[in-house]
Amino acid sequence: MRGTLSSILATPNGYTEAVAANLFPAAAAVGELAERPGIREALQWFTREKQWVNDIHLQLCRVPAPTFLEQQRAEWMASNFRALGWHTGIDRAGNVLASLDADPVGPLIAATAHLDTVLAPRTKEDISVDRDGDFRGPGVSDNGAGLAGLLALAKAIKSTPQTPQIWRRLLLVANVGEEGEGNLRGMRHLCSQPDLLRRIKTFLILDGAAIDHITCQALGSRRFEVTVSGNGGHSWSDFGIGNPVHALSRAMASFVDTRPVDPRATPKVAVNVGIIEGGTSINAIPATARAKVDIRSESNERIDDLVAALHAAVSRAEDIENNRAVSCRVSARVKEIGSRPAARLAPDAAVLGFLRAVDSHLGIRARLDCASTDANIPLSLGVPAVSIGAGGQGGGAHTTGEWYRPDGRDLGLKRIFLTAALLLGSTETPE
Repeated sequence: MRGTLSSILATPNGYTEAVAANLFPAAAAVGELAERPGIREALQWFTREKQWVNDIHLQLCRVPAPTFLEQQRAEWMASNFRALGWHTGIDRAGNVLASLDADPVGPLIAATAHLDTVLAPRTKEDISVDRDGDFRGPGVSDNGAGLAGLLALAKAIKSTPQTPQIWRRLLLVANVGEEGEGNLRGMRHLCSQPDLLRRIKTFLILDGAAIDHITCQALGSRRFEVTVSGNGGHSWSDFGIGNPVHALSRAMASFVDTRPVDPRATPKVAVNVGIIEGGTSINAIPATARAKVDIRSESNERIDDLVAALHAAVSRAEDIENNRAVSCRVSARVKEIGSRPAARLAPDAAVLGFLRAVDSHLGIRARLDCASTDANIPLSLGVPAVSIGAGGQGGGAHTTGEWYRPDGRDLGLKRIFLTAALLLGSTETPE
């Protein structure tokens, strides 16, 4: 029994257990795997050492890591991986890579979590625990939960008396540049290395907290900065010269109005003018005006159509303003500042079946979803990847009111651990 990803996504409960059991006979063996020496002890560790995980989570969140400025947190993560007995290094992009062997042999499974946050704590006191035990502060869920998951995975594996050999092919990565204009630069760097990419068979990406979803479809996006420039002048004595704000406003309105977007249409698209600014005074004609535009879709083709419409709207607005001006023309420029390809995981990918098998064993009900994450890059290159939460609950991402509740975190960590074990077992080689 096989189906298209679109038909699977349309199923209320996602990828049905009947499909998973048919495609992946190993699904029935998860319970047996969980009782094996070295596996059972690690699973028990996640429950027993909840306080250690909470403490390390709070510590890492107090190390600021705004996008493009992740170095301090990268060094902190590297130091902690080394303290746990993992061979660790920081690559040219600033990504932290850790493995049990200095030079692991054979095919690899990569478990990753992004280092950067949209907002950063100004002081350590900005990260706190309230009377109910909830963590409060920027980045505590996105992606403090994912990074804490990597460290918990690293410590659980090293804490077991019988460490299975399969873990020697696990690559742990704390990567830079996932958020906003970071444009997935850390993951791009990893995937730009042909020798490394050939060895990584699957990316298991830990992003946020919730375990009720499996992101297996990459939401594509392209982002642009539109700048209109002119001479500027006095609102009365220079009236009639080209006005960049007028031109930019006309361009943005034209772009949105001439390309109506139906939220019910398939494939879905979304456009957003998130920033528009310019000028210095109400009685001064501005010299520049700027806007930032975000275009998203499940389809790269639909994104390309909207990009063409944006360029046309800007060009048309520039011409209209210059035809109205008595002097001092304006000039417009459209600069791309971000691009994330749309892509999707094959419905019969091993990682999807293994996740469903683990979820069935642990009693987790998860839906498949589409989102923009680090998984966009490997999926666009044909490498299996999923993004999942690391356990617990979180909310308020990208705001000063962000929160994280660690209750039930160990269930998410067990899910990650068992899925990674199944993936590593399925890629074993005589090496």
